[in-house]
Amino acid sequence: MRKTFDLRVTKRTPIITPDRLREAYPGSDRAIDNVLTSRREIIDILRGRSERLLIITGPCSVISERQAMRYGELLARLQETVNDKMKLVMRVYFEKPRTNVGFKGMISDPHIDKQSFDMNEGLRKARRILVNLNEMGVATGTEILSQTAAERLGGLISWACIGARTTESQNHREWASGLSMPVGFKNGTDGDITTAINALVAAFNPQVFIGNDPYGVTSRVFSEGNPDCHIVLRGGRRPNYDPVSVAEAQIRLAQHPELTQAIVIDCSHSNSGKDYRRQGEVFNHVLIQRLGIADGVSIKANPGIRGVMLESNVEAGSQPFVYGETRKEEINPYQSITDACIGWEETEALIRAAHAQL
Repeated sequence: MRKTFDLRVTKRTPIITPDRLREAYPGSDRAIDNVLTSRREIIDILRGRSERLLIITGPCSVISERQAMRYGELLARLQETVNDKMKLVMRVYFEKPRTNVGFKGMISDPHIDKQSFDMNEGLRKARRILVNLNEMGVATGTEILSQTAAERLGGLISWACIGARTTESQNHREWASGLSMPVGFKNGTDGDITTAINALVAAFNPQVFIGNDPYGVTSRVFSEGNPDCHIVLRGGRRPNYDPVSVAEAQIRLAQHPELTQAIVIDCSHSNSGKDYRRQGEVFNHVLIQRLGIADGVSIKANPGIRGVMLESNVEAGSQPFVYGETRKEEINPYQSITDACIGWEETEALIRAAHAQL
């Protein structure tokens, strides 16, 4: 029989199964308690049962354990101060979608050498980071890009996101319907929210899809649907964090009363014109809409804005990086090699100022 498959595949290597990875890094009772408590707190915010503000903040991409732990330490200290009015969730993004080619994140290439692609080590590092952060009391959020990662890491995630490039994907909508945490769907890269709303409807409903069991065996997966999916406005051809755009999104959501009527606004990406230095400006505009007042000038408050997202790192900006040429030992672990981020000092100042106003 002539071969008709794998004609362009050069090699296949096994990936560690979900059960083996969980056995290696199971997480303490403290870590598991933090995951379950954080999920409940986030759901209460999204459903309007809590008046706290959800803030998802952290690096564009995690590139080292040192970076993740340092940022987590800073966030854990700040959470203690603002806990009465805010729930902080750390962006722990291990997978990065690429428009064409480039660094795809820690799971894909933990050694950042464009050669080894040691995904088993990437998954081990990712799981270890999540365990340690949750043991510190830090709630974690990530973008779901692959089902492989979701099945192996999802038990330690309190909030998940489906990105603008994959919101239209049937597979991602099906996975979201079975995930155990709240999931935010971003509007499409063109700014259209129809795609995101269709995704919310699909993920809300029960689905049957192909997945894997805890031992890595391909299976039929029956989900009951996820009622805690919500929309994340990230801009498109123009920003969409302004009151008119937010109101339009809420009107569209109201046509589907079964869905979570929550708005989370991404202060980065197209909403900031891809200029990290404008994230603080967007954040403050969103806060004014939420509160309805600024320096004595009143507008109609919008409590439907339940959360904001920041791309933030220990150090501001980004560093020179050429994938496959810049050696890992030359990389500053505390500064982004992907999208530029605001630094911790600005992040803390923004959050503390918002806490005082709330």
